[in-house]
Amino acid sequence: MSFTEQLRKENDAIFQQIFEHPFVDGIGKGNVPNESIAHYIKADFEYLNAFMKIYGIAISKSDNRGDIQYFFDKMAFILNDEIHPHHNFCEYIGVPYETLQGHPLPPTADHYIKHMMYHAQTGTMAETLGALLPCPWTYQEIGIELMEKYQPEKDHPFYQWISFYGDTGSRNVTAEMRERLDALAEEASPLEKERIKEAFRKSCELELAFWEMAYTCEVWPSKKAVTKA
Repeated sequence: MSFTEQLRKENDAIFQQIFEHPFVDGIGKGNVPNESIAHYIKADFEYLNAFMKIYGIAISKSDNRGDIQYFFDKMAFILNDEIHPHHNFCEYIGVPYETLQGHPLPPTADHYIKHMMYHAQTGTMAETLGALLPCPWTYQEIGIELMEKYQPEKDHPFYQWISFYGDTGSRNVTAEMRERLDALAEEASPLEKERIKEAFRKSCELELAFWEMAYTCEVWPSKKAVTKA
């Protein structure tokens, strides 16, 4: 069993909770509240901006052009390809993409970004990849899961979203990151492996929390108090 296979096995319960989450399952059913989708896009736009910045940190730590090219290509994937699922959501709720950009982060998204930034700034390259990997991996499996469970046709309101994450492009992103992490894990000490496992598990937990954050339209406690008043 490879190191990343072990990570996946150890966190299977969280993956299953993600698949069963009402926001995720609602994508498959073609029915998610508009306000939840808008909340998701606002947070995910900033989250993906941070993801690219972490790739930039990884580039600064790279000591060969192959690694630099890898992270550069992954930044391009987010900039040029991963906007399509956002556009699908925006079309569904009838809101221009630009109006959902540049908003303050809800607590969970803020926590998730700082968690990844911490490992990128203070940890090894393997630790950084461990913190990043749950994002593409969970989304890839969500796409596959929803494809198999609901078998959406092209007239499904979220067909573009589901097919994007279930297709080979998304799978390649996950496979390439896993290969790099597996190779680095072979040289890692037992202590470093434990740090990688911790970073990976917390990111899995935060992926689940991100869906809950979007579904419930999470806000900071002080904002909630103002709303009730």
